[in-house]
Amino acid sequence: MGNDTDETDTGDADPDGTRVWLVERTYSDDEQNLIILVYATPDGRQYFRKERALPSLEAARETTAAVTAAPENLGSVDDPDLRERYATEATRMAAEHEPDDVL
Repeated sequence: MGNDTDETDTGDADPDGTRVWLVERTYSDDEQNLIILVYATPDGRQYFRKERALPSLEAARETTAAVTAAPENLGSVDDPDLRERYATEATRMAAEHEPDDVL
């Protein structure tokens, strides 16, 4: 399953990683000041999840349109509806943004 490692994207796909695109940004219901970022592959089959405290978002940790995640940090999307939603959003993000665009 995806986790909160600090993966970065240089703008080029890494042969040891998978480019994933931002598909969801939500606030955690369980903890205050926590944002959950979900990135997914354009086919929606895999995702990468980051959790960030709000202060870290304001302190030079930019959210980019895409990141490159190591294969061991990717989770599988089993729900067909969620997979379709992630695929649609990842494809849209890839068409509208460069990987290093700050959102």
